[in-house]
Formats: sequence, structure tokens, C-alpha cells
Amino acid sequence: MAIENFNRFYIRLPTLEKLPFTTLSVLDTLAFRGSPMRLTDLTRTEQISQPGITQLVTRLERDGLVERRPDPEDGRAVLVHITEAGRRIGRSRHDDRTRHLIPLIAQLTPEERQVIADALPALTRLAELGRGGS
Repeated sequence: MAIENFNRFYIRLPTLEKLPFTTLSVLDTLAFRGSPMRLTDLTRTEQISQPGITQLVTRLERDGLVERRPDPEDGRAVLVHITEAGRRIGRSRHDDRTRHLIPLIAQLTPEERQVIADALPALTRLAELGRGGS
């Protein structure tokens, strides 16, 4: 319940980039992985239908935030690569949210801050598992 409450709060933090959540999520996923992804993999990680992810990637490509390139291992497939412009938006989103969180964290007691710091490795691992990491 605590994680759900924090997630609701966190995803609603204002950002300078006024893009839909799904757009920001796809950019974040591509940036986090550090490697291109097939559309089918994005469909699974983002929990969006195949037509939905295709339309979204088409818009992102049109806006210069991602590029589609042939998959060198499978000529029938394409890989979605994040562009530098897409990375900038991801960094901007992260920086905006950090600016909002810092004053709130400062209001916590030292003990509360330590509890959060101690939980970060486990939360990071949980996020990696949720993104399909091992």
C-alpha cells in the first residue's frame, strides 16, 4: 500500500515536459535498458496493445525521440532506439521530479531518511525485476 501511494504521488509530480505518461514511460524504459528493444518487448513491458505501441512509437519517431532500425539478428523485426532528444526529455523529467522531492525529503527525520536509504537497494532490485531484469 505504501509503494502504491508513493507511486501515485510520484507519477503526478509536475514536469516541464507536458507529455502523456505512456510516452514518458516508453522513453524511460528505453533509456533505462540502455539498448534498443523490439516492439513486442515494449508491448510487454509497457502493457500496451501491439497497435497501441506501434502508434505511440510512430509518434515518438515523428517527434525525433526514437528511431526504428532493422534488427541485425532478424531481418523481419525492427528495433526501437532512443535518440539523444529522447534521452534529454528523460533526464529533464528526472531532474524536475528530483527538484520536487528534495524539499520533501528534507522534512523527514534523519531516521526516516535512513530507512528510505536502507530500502533503496531492494526497491531498485524490485524495479529491475518488474522491467524484466534478472
